[in-house]
Amino acid sequence: MSDLYARHKAVLPDWLALYYKDPLEITHGEGRHVWGDDGRKYLDFFGGILTTMTAHALPEVTKAVTEQAGRILHSSTLYLNRPMVELAERIAQLSGIPDARVFFTTSGTEANDTALLLATTYRRSNQILAMRNSYHGRSFSAVGITGNRGWSPTSLSPLQTLYVHGGVRTRGPFARLSDADFIAACVADLKDLLGHTRSPAALIAEPIQGVGGFTSPPDGLYAAFREVLDEHGILWIADEVQTGWGRTGDNFWGWQAHGHSGPPDILTFAKGIGNGMSIGGVVARADIMNCLDANSISTFGGTQITMAAGLANLSYLLEHDLQGNARRVGGLLIERLRAVAAQLPVVREVRGRGLMIGIELVRPGTDEAHPDAAAAVLEAARAEGLLIGKGGGHNTSVLRIAPPLTLTVSEAEEGAAILERALGSVH
Repeated sequence: MSDLYARHKAVLPDWLALYYKDPLEITHGEGRHVWGDDGRKYLDFFGGILTTMTAHALPEVTKAVTEQAGRILHSSTLYLNRPMVELAERIAQLSGIPDARVFFTTSGTEANDTALLLATTYRRSNQILAMRNSYHGRSFSAVGITGNRGWSPTSLSPLQTLYVHGGVRTRGPFARLSDADFIAACVADLKDLLGHTRSPAALIAEPIQGVGGFTSPPDGLYAAFREVLDEHGILWIADEVQTGWGRTGDNFWGWQAHGHSGPPDILTFAKGIGNGMSIGGVVARADIMNCLDANSISTFGGTQITMAAGLANLSYLLEHDLQGNARRVGGLLIERLRAVAAQLPVVREVRGRGLMIGIELVRPGTDEAHPDAAAAVLEAARAEGLLIGKGGGHNTSVLRIAPPLTLTVSEAEEGAAILERALGSVH
């Protein structure tokens, strides 16, 4: 056991999870690579849980942070803040939400908390619809709407949560249906649920479930849900903490795969926009955002240094068409991985969009989750110089692959080759 690991265990909570039997300290990074305290260079296919979205040590972001640090780091929202206004203007325009207002937080958890506060206040209801297998953060209210037992340590909640079918296409009672019939069955389930409850405040949903293992419904499910929600005046909250900013390749926001319904009433974001700096936020129509009748501020949400990073990062992403790169390179990577998986009974499914790819592992010949295999692949990939993640609602048996959006074709090929050997060694 390393000295740092021993110190970690002595002073931090037991439930603060670490990857690997021999935990890794990352000392620095550049581009799509990081270096560990073991002196090794690693290709990073997880980006700090989808947070280093553009690249490690991106010069444009580093320069913006350094220059802002030389002026002022922080003042709170009690003073006018030029970088915050500028980033809010850009995000409001990109969100697609009419007459949008933006509130900045420090994390996705806090963003979802704020969205729940807005929705329940606006609708005068503490009932929330959420998706099975979902994850929305680690706060008390976010845990209360998380539909993934592995990430929900308590059933106590200030909210009454009702869980809806549809977030997982290939498991559950509707898995064997066609896409059209799957959507129809989920809509029927939603209608039936609403017939047995008071009117909920909102449905919160990740367009692609992140911690749940990069699962998603057929395109159009949330548009079909939206028609039912609108009949009851129920709001739609799109949790874009992991799916936003072009990562899925096909769309800038995950909700756009269900696009004919129009934008959500409330959109939450975080992770990638800061490229490692702590930025989260909520976008909502003005009437929803302004429904609070008490004072509020944010001490650290929208602080100048994080806003400078967000502005530089967003500009780089748009100017270099990283959404297009995610579509092109991600498409090549997912097809390469599907070709590998076709030869391996331990792989149940390779799924995803853009540079958001999940590999679900099972015990060969069954549909039974295989968390031991996922842990073994994680270790084998690290041994060859590749860092990946894991998740899934079925005992953490899904490998999560989400590199920075500047990933090159050669790096994608390198990572795929390592994954092929790592999966083969477990098989």
